[in-house]
Amino acid sequence: MEVDEENPPSSTPVEASSLVDDGQTVVPAVNSTAIQPIPPIIPPVIPPPVVPPVAPPIVPAMAPIPTLPTPPVLRPLAPLPIRPPIPRPPVPQNGEMRTSDSDSDDDSDPGRTAPGSTQEYEISEESRQVRERQEKAMLELMMKRRASALAVPTNDMAVRARLRRLGEPITLFGEREMERRDRLRMLMAKLDAEGQLEKLMKAHEEEEAAASATGEEAEEEMLQYPFYTEGSKALLDARIDIAKYSIVRAATRLQRAQRKRDDPDEDVDAEMDWALKQAGSLALDCSEIGDDRPLSGCSLSRDGKFLATCSLTGVAKLWSMPKVQKVSTLKGHTERLTDVKFSPTDNLIATGSADRTARLWNTEGFHLKTFEGHLDRLARIAFHPSGKYLGTTSFDKTWRLWDIDTGVELLLQEGQSRSVYGIDFHQDGSLAASCGLDSLVRVWDLRTGRSILALEGHVKPVLGLSFSANGYYLASGGEDNTCRIWDLRKKKSVYMIPAHSNLISQVKFEPQEGYFLITASYDMTAKIWSARDFKPVKTLSGHEAKVTSLDVAGGRSHSPEKKFKQLCSRFNKSVLLVMADGNCVATVSHDRTIKLWCSNNSEQDHAMDVD
Repeated sequence: MEVDEENPPSSTPVEASSLVDDGQTVVPAVNSTAIQPIPPIIPPVIPPPVVPPVAPPIVPAMAPIPTLPTPPVLRPLAPLPIRPPIPRPPVPQNGEMRTSDSDSDDDSDPGRTAPGSTQEYEISEESRQVRERQEKAMLELMMKRRASALAVPTNDMAVRARLRRLGEPITLFGEREMERRDRLRMLMAKLDAEGQLEKLMKAHEEEEAAASATGEEAEEEMLQYPFYTEGSKALLDARIDIAKYSIVRAATRLQRAQRKRDDPDEDVDAEMDWALKQAGSLALDCSEIGDDRPLSGCSLSRDGKFLATCSLTGVAKLWSMPKVQKVSTLKGHTERLTDVKFSPTDNLIATGSADRTARLWNTEGFHLKTFEGHLDRLARIAFHPSGKYLGTTSFDKTWRLWDIDTGVELLLQEGQSRSVYGIDFHQDGSLAASCGLDSLVRVWDLRTGRSILALEGHVKPVLGLSFSANGYYLASGGEDNTCRIWDLRKKKSVYMIPAHSNLISQVKFEPQEGYFLITASYDMTAKIWSARDFKPVKTLSGHEAKVTSLDVAGGRSHSPEKKFKQLCSRFNKSVLLVMADGNCVATVSHDRTIKLWCSNNSEQDHAMDVD
């Protein structure tokens, strides 16, 4: 203990200075402190040396070393206790805890628990709503997972039956098959989650098993298709008359086709070449202003002596041919006219109008009959080849057949899902074709009333139809700017003509032999196409607005029987060709003009016919 008490004075600055003065280093001085005999060396003789100024530079160099630990490196870790509130992010977001960010605040509040326990925190209304939405989303997700694991029938009839068994509506407004199936799936998942599905399905299966034994025969009777609606006696008589008429016409057409095939003197290719040459030489012969407003339809009489036109003024006019001079005016409709047609057998004219009626006129301009019954404006109209019946189409999604003699509505035919626009009758009189805004072409058997063909191919509304004289070609044109040729034997489209740069308003086969086809379009032109390969033959350009309608005049002989006899009595091939083709085309347009296109060779042909 004494030694320890004596050591402190040995460490005085005087001793240190003496050591430095003797030329010894500081380290030996440190070692000398541990030895007891050194104290006698401390006489006060050493104070004068100048060593003290030397010692300070050594001490400052050593001073920073101890000072480094003084600012503790762990000082930034002091706020670490604040981190425990991190597990409770919802609280600061909702604005509930805007103070007490330190540990002292948490410890000083007795009403709060440790930071890790968030269950006892107060929850705002907004936070509660957020949690409810999250729980609802989780329930929906679990419901969808459960629904995806359920077996749902893929047949729509089975889906409807199961919905009915579950007491749900079998269909909703605007609901499609896949949507109906998804609704059944979600319903079954909901019942499964509630534990009621098995119970309900078992009860319904028992009821079905009990009812199936007694109701099988009744169901078979109910599901018999197709079903028929009983027609009137007048319709039955009309069907019988049409059947008799079509049998004679079809037999005559087949005899002519067989004769052309077997007779070595018949050269069909030469006839078609001549007809196409005639069509290629068509030129503008006459142009006349037809009305004060745009023209909507035109039709040539069976003998080619008259031309009928209609316009948006609601007035139809009759013109003499070939000079296009007005003969009479047909007034009576209260709305714009949509179409006009000449009868194929008599000089009778039928007009269709937006006032929902069709009217029958004679060439003197007298009104004969009115056909009323449509619920919306009319579109196109057409005469049956027998001349006894008139077909009308309407925007009420139906087309109707009328008796010319009595004015009675014989047939109201539904079947198109949208408005019906175009109609045409087969040359034999047995078939009718209709088209409309649903982009479909339907072929109907007038003898039975059945829809025998539904021709799909157009992608936009179909506006025009025409049967060929050969009996198996049907042409259609519409808003997709294309003309399609349908083969009734193959029941499909055999040609697709990209005919115009705008919609096709009407199509028409040459009426005698069907050697060429003419299309009218809103691109202000009418075009002629070969019926052999449907290549373009001639473009009739001259109108300054949309071409709305056209018609083709037949040859000088319009009855197949009479023409056949005349052809058999001739031996001059050129005369035969003249008889086989039409030589005049009439077009009307929104530019209010009537244009007549005639062949340049017509005068020569007429002279050859006289010879």
